[in-house]
Amino acid sequence: MIRLYRTGCAACEGAEIDVEGWTLPPDTLWVDLIEPTPEEDLAVEKALGLSIPTREEMNALEASSRLFRENGATYVTADIIHNSEMELPTVDPVTFILTHGPLVTIRYFDPRPFTMFTDRLERAPSLCVSGADMFLNLMEAIVDRASEVLSRTGEKVEGVASHVFATETTIGFQHLVTKLGRAQIANSRIEQSLSGLSRVFAFVALDERLEMEGEKREHLKSLGRDATSLLAHSQAVAAGINFQLSATLGLINIDQSSIFKVFSLFTVALMPPTLIGAIYGMNFDHMPELTWTWGYPFAVALMVLSAAVPLLWFKRKGWF
Repeated sequence: MIRLYRTGCAACEGAEIDVEGWTLPPDTLWVDLIEPTPEEDLAVEKALGLSIPTREEMNALEASSRLFRENGATYVTADIIHNSEMELPTVDPVTFILTHGPLVTIRYFDPRPFTMFTDRLERAPSLCVSGADMFLNLMEAIVDRASEVLSRTGEKVEGVASHVFATETTIGFQHLVTKLGRAQIANSRIEQSLSGLSRVFAFVALDERLEMEGEKREHLKSLGRDATSLLAHSQAVAAGINFQLSATLGLINIDQSSIFKVFSLFTVALMPPTLIGAIYGMNFDHMPELTWTWGYPFAVALMVLSAAVPLLWFKRKGWF
């Protein structure tokens, strides 16, 4: 599907594609390709005189495949966060092509920042007057969305921290470890997206469509600073996750060690009564206590005393 945003329009509009005769309206500011078919790719290539990257090329990780210039156009591909409402948000690539005419975007999913941006355009159609303006404002929506997702992840980590250090029991900590693991995955994907955006901003800063205009150049620098600060925040969240995970596992180990210590102490304390019981269970003919009236109570009292003495000594040492 192809959507076009034209000067003076209140919203994006769909485009009916005829590969042979389709031409791009001259007042187009933004060409948004959503899961384009080969015919739609070919039509846009003919209309703008540029090549449209394939999905496989967009997924390539090499910088030379994601950031390059060709035929006067600047191609940048960035990983964008989506499905952020889920426990584990995902990242997928979106390609932006800055031309001397409209901005071109190629994507195979529908990230929230695009919807936020089009809603904003409906409220303020005069916000963008060129493809470069489209690019900057769209990137601003992407950075804002990444900031929201990062803040939500940080709040989840803080919630785990308050639970870990506010309770005296480790019951249910396994669930907290799972939550921390998911938060770490989400945070790493946010960091991946922000790192890619930082590289995009640095590369696009050399584009003449932005470099020669002071207002746009300052806007781009502001976006770069925002991405850098969010990266620092993401690293702080990652450090917090690692600390919470270490603390959680440490408390679980301490709790388990206490349980094993109690079992060990009682095992040691019951060794003397076991020995005494084993001796008196031998039933030798020449065992004087067998003929005593108080022989059985004596053996039981001796076993209790032999168990109590070690336990009292352990308690005095503060071992339990």
